[in-house]
Amino acid sequence: MFFRNLTLFRYPTSINDSFEDLDDKLAEHVLKPVGPLELSSRGFVSPLGRGEQALSHRVAEALLLTLGSEDKLLPGSVVNAVLSEKLDHIRESEGRNPGGRERKRIKDEVLTDLLPRAFSRPSRCSGYLDLGLGWCVIDTSSRKNAETFVTAIREALGSFPAVPVNAETSPRALMTAWIDGEPLPEGFVLGDECELRDPVDSGAIIKCRRQELSAEEVREHLKCGKQAFQVALVFEERISFVLGEDLVIRKLKFLEAATEALEQGERDTQRDEIDAIFALMSGELRVLLKRLEEILGLSRAEA
Repeated sequence: MFFRNLTLFRYPTSINDSFEDLDDKLAEHVLKPVGPLELSSRGFVSPLGRGEQALSHRVAEALLLTLGSEDKLLPGSVVNAVLSEKLDHIRESEGRNPGGRERKRIKDEVLTDLLPRAFSRPSRCSGYLDLGLGWCVIDTSSRKNAETFVTAIREALGSFPAVPVNAETSPRALMTAWIDGEPLPEGFVLGDECELRDPVDSGAIIKCRRQELSAEEVREHLKCGKQAFQVALVFEERISFVLGEDLVIRKLKFLEAATEALEQGERDTQRDEIDAIFALMSGELRVLLKRLEEILGLSRAEA
């Protein structure tokens, strides 16, 4: 259950009291099977896995939630093919070309006919709330999916004033300077990949992988005006990740120095395993996010 990507929001810790009866509120917004005439369904599921009833799970100051989804797989090409057949039939049998309003009505009829027969695809998106520092950390690199997660919490609680994190210091300027030779903050070293772009010509992109970023060949691109939009970093030899200028953390990986504690001791149940991983992950990320907050001047939500 280690998160792989992080999209970050901040919320005011003054609302933590509203989480006391959280499971009761989430129970009114659980995932229901997608209906025969529905395209999708959203709702909360247990973060502990199938067969579990709890809709939230707290370890220390971290509160884990999982939003489930079911989406009908109905490709546009299939809908258009059936629609074309019906329109061709009208042209051939009645000798006329259906107008826009009639075409829309026929398309709606096609969707109504096809939806009950379409397969549904389940998906899960997890996130957690750091109750002490006011972080909402969502395991996705998609801003849309993250907004959906936050909106679901807001609908369940009635109010959840979480806002996307932003920075006082330009991440792009900092990352570009680090590649260009400026010392990194204590605890951080460059990884082995980056994405450089021309800020004027959006089509000019250089992607480096398994590359020493301090090499002169990389810096030559900076001399030509390109800037760092993504840079791989390693923090305290415990966490590696790719930081984006959009403040999304991608390719998150917990290194051996961090995970070796999991190999010690025996855990008899799946819940024990989840507790151990979640406690380790949320604890390590708390330290990382605090450092990034200091370096980048990351925003906090107003109380």
